[in-house]
Amino acid sequence: MASRQELNSGVSEVRPGLGFDEGRLHAWMTANVAGYRGPLTVRQFKGGQSNPTYKLETPRQNYVLRRKPPGQLLKSAHAVDREYRVMTALSRAGFPAPRTFGLCTDDDVIGTWFYVMDCVDGRIVWDTTFPDVPKESRAAHFDAMNATIAQLHRFDPAAIGLGDFGKPGNYFARQIGRWSQQYLDDTDAGRFAAMDKLVEWLPHHIPPGDEVSVVHGDYRCDNMIFHATEPRVLAVLDWELSTLGHPLADFSYHLMMYRMPPSMTAGLTGVDLAAMGIPDEAAYTAAYCRRTGRDGIANMDFYVAYNMFRLAAILHGIRGRVVRGTAASAHAKASSEGVAPLAELAWAQAVKAGA
Repeated sequence: MASRQELNSGVSEVRPGLGFDEGRLHAWMTANVAGYRGPLTVRQFKGGQSNPTYKLETPRQNYVLRRKPPGQLLKSAHAVDREYRVMTALSRAGFPAPRTFGLCTDDDVIGTWFYVMDCVDGRIVWDTTFPDVPKESRAAHFDAMNATIAQLHRFDPAAIGLGDFGKPGNYFARQIGRWSQQYLDDTDAGRFAAMDKLVEWLPHHIPPGDEVSVVHGDYRCDNMIFHATEPRVLAVLDWELSTLGHPLADFSYHLMMYRMPPSMTAGLTGVDLAAMGIPDEAAYTAAYCRRTGRDGIANMDFYVAYNMFRLAAILHGIRGRVVRGTAASAHAKASSEGVAPLAELAWAQAVKAGA
């Protein structure tokens, strides 16, 4: 069976139904991207982004185009304009986000909104154990991920032009309410005992205190590009879920890798971390705290329970679409079967937090 690395790496011909008029794109690039010169070759990245992503090759420079998918979409979904805005602001502030070249909100060009950004050369790692990285270099790669998310959370959103990028404050209550309602409303996907208990327990046990930072929303190793040979993050990708939120929600989502089994998005539970040269959860958390000026993180079990619940709710939504026949792919069906085990794992974290 092919690994996630093999399934998602590289580019292929543009998939059926996702092509567009390349001549119109060439004309737009000529008018809007400084220094652009054709001829233009378009290929599609194989990775499973919800927003189709393409490699634009020219003799002088390569670019990346990311677009909304074609067809009828929910109004707030696939907000490529928000991705473009946050990456532009962060890149200018010195964060490793790809440099952006232009946003197009004219559907007549390729059929949907899109933006163009720099094509960053490097490695995307699809397995959290970093199997293709030498053991003696793995800890440095983990430290690079840690330093990068800490840098993100240290920015003052207003100071980099993102003060109105989301609703400030009360983040956990709003998110728990949103995902609980989505779960309860999707009757086609069924009910799960662990999810029902989490819907009841989570909103009444939100830890005190509030903070606001830019949050990525899906920060994990396969959403970043590492230097080809060095333990250095060159670019963080896939900002579709980014907003203003609580930094500990973002960090604990990233930290879930330590509490998920390898069968769930290549987690690290059961892995001999010392033998693999990977820092353990306590050391990784301590490094983040040192970089963000914290004495420690209380209530981590709650934060992880919340994030597992959020992810289970997302999978529950996919399950509903599978049942309704609007998401018939084998990948969607496999994802939908993860609701029950992930909900049980989330409830186990809640029990650790005192439920």
